[in-house]
Amino acid sequence: MFSDRYMEKHITPVTFNPNVKRNPLYTDTRTPDTGDPEQYKPSWTIQEYDQRSIHGHLAGSMMGEEKTAKDLDFWLEDLYTPGQRKTKMASGQQWVLVEMVQAFYEAPAYHLILEGILILWIIRLLFSKTYKLQETYKLTEKEKEDLIEEWQPEPLVPAVSKDHPSLSYDIVTGPPSHKIIINGKECINFASFNFLGLLDNERVKQKALASLKKYGVGTCGPRGFYGTFDVHLELENRLAKFMKTEEAIIYSYGFATIASAIPAYSKRGDIVFVDEAACFSIQKGLQASRSVIKYFKHNDMEDLERLLKEQQLEDHKNPRKAKVTRRFIVVEGLYMNTADICPLPELVEMKYKYKVRIFLEESLSFGVLGEHGRGVTEHFGVNIDDIDLISANMENAIASIGGFCCGRSFVIDHQRLSGQGYCFSASLPPMLAAAAIEALDIMEEDPDIFTVLREKCTSVYHALQGTPGMKLVGVPFSPAFHLKLERSSGSRDTDLRTLRSIVDYCLEREVALTIARYLEKEERFLPPPTIRVVVTIEQTEEEIKKAVSCIKEAALTVIS
Repeated sequence: MFSDRYMEKHITPVTFNPNVKRNPLYTDTRTPDTGDPEQYKPSWTIQEYDQRSIHGHLAGSMMGEEKTAKDLDFWLEDLYTPGQRKTKMASGQQWVLVEMVQAFYEAPAYHLILEGILILWIIRLLFSKTYKLQETYKLTEKEKEDLIEEWQPEPLVPAVSKDHPSLSYDIVTGPPSHKIIINGKECINFASFNFLGLLDNERVKQKALASLKKYGVGTCGPRGFYGTFDVHLELENRLAKFMKTEEAIIYSYGFATIASAIPAYSKRGDIVFVDEAACFSIQKGLQASRSVIKYFKHNDMEDLERLLKEQQLEDHKNPRKAKVTRRFIVVEGLYMNTADICPLPELVEMKYKYKVRIFLEESLSFGVLGEHGRGVTEHFGVNIDDIDLISANMENAIASIGGFCCGRSFVIDHQRLSGQGYCFSASLPPMLAAAAIEALDIMEEDPDIFTVLREKCTSVYHALQGTPGMKLVGVPFSPAFHLKLERSSGSRDTDLRTLRSIVDYCLEREVALTIARYLEKEERFLPPPTIRVVVTIEQTEEEIKKAVSCIKEAALTVIS
């Protein structure tokens, strides 16, 4: 029961209209307003006010103070006796139930249907089993033995016919230099990538032999684990000086060079724009990087720019992501699969226009193009500092083993910690490093050999024009170009057999050629079957004429 002073101060009397329909849940024993203030003295019982009104009055009486449910409960506890609180709680619960029923009738039909479906789904989840028990059937010993005898394991690899070209090897005896002995027959070598004829060079062999006596055969350790020899550091310095870059790093395996360099810089979420004709080592590097790969048509700068513009629009939509996303263009100087040269000046323009980095793979162009054999950058007169990373192997022109990357110091040093082939493979044998150093000495002493090589390449290229049933693929100054069938049979195996017949025909006449080999199920864009013709500086005019005549005769005989 409130005190009289509290009721006068905090509770305002209510004038009732007898014509207004009352809520049956409320009880009211007051008489209509007669204007006499004495009849509204605060002697009423608390049952005459519903709980919501009390809360409202209390909230109004505490204006200017921070209210909480705890405060209101405190005041209600002071207002009601225990019996009154129990009565009001029952009345409040009854009112809540009425409101729920009213809301149920006023709710839209689709809302009720959705709630019903959810309730049924929850009931199903509660009472359904998470798995179904299956009846077990015990096999007899005889049934078990029969099943074991019938079971045949799947082969680890698909079946390969015995006459598959990859299973038939041409055995080489002796050095694969200018003349090569294949299956016991001496032939003119138009198959090995010995462009500058340094593989059998006496100076190179003597240098390698002296290193063999000093250091032994191998290294038995990666560069970071007692695998760094003084000749490795010397070779890196010489390569950096030859290429006119700040620093170089060498790998012990040519294939692993670019395959390790790409994932060292490009990570998940980064974007790489790459030519469709990229060689297999580039493809493996892209796969290891787990980056977003966008292929553009071979040497098609319009298609590349289209992709760059699309990416630029995406970057504008999400500038926060664009700030942390790196973008690369990966191309080859001379493409191994097509013998085409990349349009490097246009690529450099796009680099600065669209803010991307360029990785240039020069395994085929290093030691071939340019006045001093420095590759496609020297060929086009492009500043080498415009290229972020140059990669090449030492297994072609230098006639050694391994590969190298060169560029700015901070770019190269990163590979010493992140290049997988550098960190985890045994380092390059010292005798091969010494041989590469001597090969660089020869290249620097006699730069005319690059001019002679390009002249011979052009001569062979023009001489093979018009080969019956064959089409020449590549640029005239490439040292390794392709001959493919003008009209394919529609079957790759049939085309390969036809080309193999041409190679065998030439081999019988002492001209060694080779078919370009690919991992057919692994290549992203599988090139068509071709015969690869390799030109070296040691081939004479007479030998070139003999080889060209033999190839045309073989094509005419086999294809027709």
